[in-house]
Amino acid sequence: MKKTTTKAMLSGLAIAGTAALLAGCGSAPESSSTSGGDASDYLPCMVSDAGGFDDKSFNQLGYEGLTKAADELGVEPKTVESAAETDYAANLQSLVDQGCNTIVTVGFLLAPAAAEAAAANPDVEFVSIDDTVDLDFDGTTDEPNIKPIIFDTAQAAFLAGYLSAGVTETGVVGTFGGMNIPTVTIFMDGFAQGVDYYNEQNGTDVKVVGWDRATEDGSFTGGFEANDTARQIAQGLIDQNVDVLLPVGGPIYQSAAAAIEDSGKTIALLGVDADVFETDPSVSSLLLTSILKQIDVGVYDAIMAAGGGEFDVTPFIGTLDNGGVGLAPLHDWEANVPADLMTQVEELQQAIIDGDLTVESYLAQ
Repeated sequence: MKKTTTKAMLSGLAIAGTAALLAGCGSAPESSSTSGGDASDYLPCMVSDAGGFDDKSFNQLGYEGLTKAADELGVEPKTVESAAETDYAANLQSLVDQGCNTIVTVGFLLAPAAAEAAAANPDVEFVSIDDTVDLDFDGTTDEPNIKPIIFDTAQAAFLAGYLSAGVTETGVVGTFGGMNIPTVTIFMDGFAQGVDYYNEQNGTDVKVVGWDRATEDGSFTGGFEANDTARQIAQGLIDQNVDVLLPVGGPIYQSAAAAIEDSGKTIALLGVDADVFETDPSVSSLLLTSILKQIDVGVYDAIMAAGGGEFDVTPFIGTLDNGGVGLAPLHDWEANVPADLMTQVEELQQAIIDGDLTVESYLAQ
């Protein structure tokens, strides 16, 4: 496998010194059914990002990890949903006031509020999903009571981009996101890198619309709601002749699915975070695959450890190598994907794991 290095995705919020922060990160979380002690007085809690716990995506995965751990520990968790960024600080304070021992914040956008709450409450344990909470960009998490759980989804998105370039019949694939923030654009950029690599290896010219690697900008809805804006953006990409579409931003995939169905065209949908084929059967017939990150497993392991008195703030970064990110099965699309293309995708995955192929991202070490 030829080694290639493509231009790094460096957003305006890119984290300087991330490699230093992530040095020595542990392997992928593995499920455990035992805790280290009596957790009957232990109170785990969670704050959602906008979209709520029924988003069929990252908030739901976090909630499932929390509730599974709480069930095994024999405790009742407390959760609170955020409707907007203005809710974060108040929601966190409400959980602190209720005596929560460990508070999980789900989403990059909660990082500033999490940092403030952690600083004000040093005896409370915090778990930050999707952000290292390094707001001063010095390469270390800002507070000693925060555990980051983050995911280099560019690696898995690269595989999805390569796969999409291999199945497109129109020669155009598209992507759009909720907001131009690193945890969204890491998917979009990895996807574009995979398409570029397919073109390089196969002498093709598959085009990506909705994301421009040169300008680090693209099509965004401005939020994470399934609404007319998301549907219109999806329709705009469909009008550019895409036949594979990657929406990145929780429930916005629902608007994309509606636009696909209204178009009457054969367009493959890509899910993110969870295996959307499993979490939302209403769109299963459209799904080529989903780009996974194991938020539920990460939350479960962090809460089990904390409930057993073994809270560990060592950052975890999910990769293909440790199983923290990956591709979901093809499910109903399997019959439409050539076997040799899937063999190539599997070989690419191993090349990334072995370090023979570099996928650029702000989390790449």
